[in-house]
Amino acid sequence: MVNTIVEILALLNFLFLNISAILSFIIYTLSVRPASREKRIGQRAYKEGKILRVVSDILWLMLLINLFLWKFVPISELNWKIITDDSLAVVISIIIAIPFVIIIFKSIMVAGKETIKPSEETKLYGGIYKHIRHPQIAGSIPLFIIICLGINSLFLLIWFSVLMVLIIPIVIYYEEKDLILRFGDEYINYKKRTGAIFPKFKRKKPR
Repeated sequence: MVNTIVEILALLNFLFLNISAILSFIIYTLSVRPASREKRIGQRAYKEGKILRVVSDILWLMLLINLFLWKFVPISELNWKIITDDSLAVVISIIIAIPFVIIIFKSIMVAGKETIKPSEETKLYGGIYKHIRHPQIAGSIPLFIIICLGINSLFLLIWFSVLMVLIIPIVIYYEEKDLILRFGDEYINYKKRTGAIFPKFKRKKPR
């Protein structure tokens, strides 16, 4: 009886994990398209962008909780460990996470209020945005994968990595369509010289 309850809880947790992940990306994508949505619903698109961003963040938090719950109620058939020592997995994940936390911190410092509330008055960012166009994605997505490492779950590591590979290009595509509407040629030129989540290294011209 106890085992059956645990199995049901594990399945429900994995179900909610998928729901929170997919919904968070859908709602986040809507939140970063105020210029596109303004054509249909007017000025309130920017105000709604803030609400959508907050809802997306709540769903991200739910996803994080679901990931941690997996540690206690995993699906037994999928409870594959990455390494035998759970404590070592935590230590390794913390060390790997440090540079990505720095990237997120720097991007939030530069973006300021735009992190939560899109604004028509916003101009193209400087700082870390001179090197990569989406530093918050470049920092936060690897962190979730690193959490899967810390939980020591090979299944979650594979599952979340595949999910990100499928979803992130879609999010970036729609966000950048909106940014081109907002900033025009300035953003197109910026896009040409700046990598999306990895810096572009200029080749040295032959002498």
